[in-house]
Parts: sequence; C-alpha cells; structure tokens
Amino acid sequence: MTFRDLGIDDDISDALAARGIHEPFPIQEQTIPLALTGQDIIGQAKTGTGKTFGFGLPLVQKLGLDPAPGVKALIVVPTRELAVQVTEDMEIATSNRSTTVAAIYGGKAYDEQVDKIKAGAQIIVGTPGRLLDLASQKLLSFANVEIMVLDEADRMLDLGFLPDVEKLFAQTPAKRHTMLFSATMPGPIVALARRFMSKPIHIRASDPDEGLTQANIKHVIYRAHNLDKDEVVGRILMATGRGKTVIFTRTKRSASKVTEELVDRGFNAVAVHGDMSQEARERGMAAFKAGKKDVLIATDVAARGIDVDDVTHVINYTIPEDDKAYLHRVGRTGRAGRTGIAVTFVDWADLHKWALISRALDLPLEPTETYSSSPHLFTDLDIPEGSKGRLKAASATAPRADKPAGRPARQGSPSNSSTSSADKPAGAPRQRNRRRTPSS
Repeated sequence: MTFRDLGIDDDISDALAARGIHEPFPIQEQTIPLALTGQDIIGQAKTGTGKTFGFGLPLVQKLGLDPAPGVKALIVVPTRELAVQVTEDMEIATSNRSTTVAAIYGGKAYDEQVDKIKAGAQIIVGTPGRLLDLASQKLLSFANVEIMVLDEADRMLDLGFLPDVEKLFAQTPAKRHTMLFSATMPGPIVALARRFMSKPIHIRASDPDEGLTQANIKHVIYRAHNLDKDEVVGRILMATGRGKTVIFTRTKRSASKVTEELVDRGFNAVAVHGDMSQEARERGMAAFKAGKKDVLIATDVAARGIDVDDVTHVINYTIPEDDKAYLHRVGRTGRAGRTGIAVTFVDWADLHKWALISRALDLPLEPTETYSSSPHLFTDLDIPEGSKGRLKAASATAPRADKPAGRPARQGSPSNSSTSSADKPAGAPRQRNRRRTPSS
C-alpha cells in the first residue's frame, strides 16, 4: 500500500518520498480515503502512529495546487512544541505546492506571525490562546475556514482548553469539514464532537482488545533512592545501543538540576521546560532532533511535541501524575514501528500512585528496589559490566594536568617570581629571610 493507492496526488506523494516516507501507517490507511470525501472523522490511535499525515494530507489536497490567499484550514493543537512539529509536517506535505503554513502560538513575538497571516497563509497551526488573542485584535479571521482539525483533543481537556476550543469552533462557518484526533476519548471530548461535528465516523487504528500500552516498549519499574538517581541515570545512558533519550521530571527546577548534573557528567544533555524562553526551547528541541544533543530533559508540557522516531529510551525521573500522563510520556519511544525502553523511578511516597497507574494500564509490575550498584540494573538494561555513570570529560581533567607543567615555565620568566609546588621546599627559606630583613 502506498499513498498514491490511497488517492493522494503525485506531487504530495513525491514530497513524502523525498523525505523517505513511502508506506502509510494504519491510521492513515483508514483515515485518508474518508477524509478526501469530506467526511467528518474522529480518529483514535496511540501516540506516534502518524495521525498528523492522516488529517494533513487530505487537508492539503482539498485546498488545491494553488489556493487563494487567506486562512482556509485551521489546525488547533494544545502545546507550542506540538504546533512546531505539526507545522514542520505540513510544510513537508506542501513543499511542491504554493500553499503556505503559519505557526501561531504564544511565547514568540507577534510581528513575525502576523506578517505570515497578512502574506496570505492558507493553513494555520496554532494553540487556542494565541489564536483567540489575534482574532480578538482583528488580526486573524476564521470566517473562510473550510477545514478544521482538533489534534490531541484529550490533551486539550487536560490543560483546560475546551472552553477556548468551543470559542474557536463558534468563529468558523457551520458548514466545514471537521476532523478530531486523540489518543483517548474521555466523555467531554465525545460531547464536543457531537456538538460541533456532522455525523462523524469513529476510526480506531488498533484492535479494541489490544492493551493500552504499546507491545514494542519494555517497561522497567525501579524504586530508587533520591540521592542515587543521577548515578543510576548515568549508568542507563551507558547502555548498549542507547540512542536518543528523553528524561521526564515533575518540575521545571528539577529539569534544570538534572540537566546540569548530566552535563557535568559529560553527557550531551539539553532541557526543555516552561521557565525557558520559547526561542531557547525551540533551539533545544532542534538540537535534539538533529542529534547534536542525545539526551532531552523535559517537563510534561513538552511531551506532546517530542515527535522523534529514533528515541530508544524514556526515563521517568519522577512518576507521572496518572495513567494518561504515563502513556503520553512513554509514547515518545517505540515510535514508527521501532522498539523502546521505558524506565520509571518510583519514590517511597509515590508507591500508592504507582499502584493506581499500574492497575489502570494493566502493568502488573512491582517496583524493584534498585541502586546504581544493583546487578539487575545492568542485566535489565544491557549496561556493560563495570560502567560508571560518568563519561571521561576532557574539560574536567585538563586544567589539573596542565598546572604542574605550567608553573615551572612561569617561574623561569623574568616578569613572574611565583614558584611551583615542587620548588617550595627550597624556596621557602629565601622567602622567610626576605621577610625578616626589614626588622633586623
């Protein structure tokens, strides 16, 4: 099965092929043919299974090869990071067309975003708050929207965005093509769909009897001592075959602390959290995607925007709030058919919370008491025997190595009378004699 077989135009299929994307995922196979007919769709699939192209390719094709300037399609997402990711995917799909895409989200200056709108961008990808803000200033209009997509709808609910989403729906024409995509379907999302969609078809990309957690992810649960966590993490990062790794923390402060610790240990780590400027967050994500940094430390706010296929490990440095947050976090690995490993640290105070999460996800796993020296840590995660949680960093040892050789050189200089540590025993009497001379 190819995208052409699903009815996608040659220019879009060629754009995907140029990026090495040839075969559609199940959610795409089921969604694209219906979406091309204008059918309203509720798409449900696990994270990382290709929902963006499931709605994005039909959307681009329906707008035509050379659409008139002005907003024709609106894609609403819950987070800034996801807005950036979806925009990148849409730019791939439109790369052989005149269609332009604009990302509209908070944390960045208005001017650049408004300029793209004024230039006639046809596809808008944005977060609810900034979209409504620009609309209230009459800088953005949804009056001519033909297609509206709500992506990661359950996350919208978690973040309290549903009232804003309803306001956005109200500003679009009643006759529009609407698609809603989500990993889970809680009651409020179903009610939203019934209110704003016309006879939607509910598509599930997986078998209803399939477990909630992905079968291609290995789940490892440890009860680790807080003072030993950094060393345990360092040793996990030494595992055989370890690729890009995402570490989740509960707070922004903890994310910064863990990042500093890992950088000090010699790892290429970068943080993404709410206390950073949007530009810094985007630079960090770009460095991680490009492989310049292979360890990303993030809070949950960034979880839905980390769309990187080659993440091999996810480490929950602190336990997630609930089973949904757990799924969102571990869904960063095992993507696009790959395998992955999810390691979760459970503190003593969080044992009850883990019991609730494990029951909800059918993970009959009791946390194993684990230290950085525990033999099972090495066997569980394929860590070479004898590995330590610190790389040999040249920057940490070079200054000490240079000092003994540098001091004698300075001593020989006419302009510098300092002595090396090796010469102090012989030099000390001369210094004492000089100090006694004035008083004698």
